[in-house]
Parts: sequence; structure tokens; C-alpha cells
Amino acid sequence: MSVDTSTERTAGRPPVQRPPALRPPALRALAGRAPAPVAPAGATALVSGGVAAAALLALVGIGALLREPVLIPPIAASAAIVYGVPALPLAQPRSVVAGHLLCAAVGYLALVLLGGAPWVAALGAGVAVGAMTLARTPHSPAAATTVVVVLQSPDPRWFLPLLTGAAVVLVLAGTAAARARPGAVRYPVYWW
Repeated sequence: MSVDTSTERTAGRPPVQRPPALRPPALRALAGRAPAPVAPAGATALVSGGVAAAALLALVGIGALLREPVLIPPIAASAAIVYGVPALPLAQPRSVVAGHLLCAAVGYLALVLLGGAPWVAALGAGVAVGAMTLARTPHSPAAATTVVVVLQSPDPRWFLPLLTGAAVVLVLAGTAAARARPGAVRYPVYWW
């Protein structure tokens, strides 16, 4: 029995009409066993991408005004989680904000104790993952914050407030977007 046929015969019943395949067979094979989106994929992708771009552009603007980099790669990765999979524990405000701050602290500790070598960054990121697990603040992009701190040695007096502000902007934008769209996935699922 083929799923690509337009009709299917069942014993003793009239043929059942099947909708035409929306994707060519090669693309269906690439999709694998990943679950189908719960909402129309195009609309969800457009809103998620739009909110992510707007929040990240706001961070770029804030950085330009302050003449300091506010948009760093771990924050962009956090945006992908907050706006792409908002119901996951990794996307919740506790994990986003506290995860980045905890990992920055681990990075500064590693930097002070062992220096700014790449192996220290790798070791620090591993320790940061463990610390987030213990603190119940899982947020994978935050481990990259540890690497940024160890390899770039930013001044904590400006880096920590900017990192906190950037994480809060992501959470607030995600909250506003979820409230503005009827039927959107609830965000946040919990605050703390």
C-alpha cells in the first residue's frame, strides 16, 4: 500500500480520498521521524524568526548606543531556544537568565584560577554544564558563555550587566510574543 496514492480501497467501503503529498518523496525521507509541527509550520517559523530577529536587532541597537557588544553568540543561540521551542525547560526564564549568569561566574572563576587557554575554556564549559544541572537551570547556550568569558576575558563590571540585560530582553520579547498571538504556546511555562 502506498501513501502517495490519491485513493485507497478498503474492504467493503468506497475509496477513501487522500490529500496529495505536500512534499516530494526525497524531502519526506529527509524529514525522518521528527514530529510534525503542531501549528502551520510556515506561520510558526515566520513568527519565531521575526521575534528573534527583532529582539536581536534591539540588542544590536543597545550595543551601538553603549558602544559595547551586547549581542554575543550564546545570546543568539538562546533566542533560537526561547522563540523556537518555548515550552522546553531550557527556554524558561530561570534557565535563560540564571544559566547565563552561573556560566559566566564559572568562566570567571576558571579564568582566575587557570588562565585564558582553550583547554581552560573547554574544562570550564564542562564544569558549567554540571553546575547548571545542580542548580536546575539547564540552558545549553549558557555553556558557551563560559567559553566567551575564558577566551575573551571581558571586564565583569560591564559584561555581567549587559549579559543579564540581554537575557532579560529575550525573555520579555518571548513573553510579549506569546501573549500577542492567540493560540501560541504559553511562554513562560514558569518563571522561577
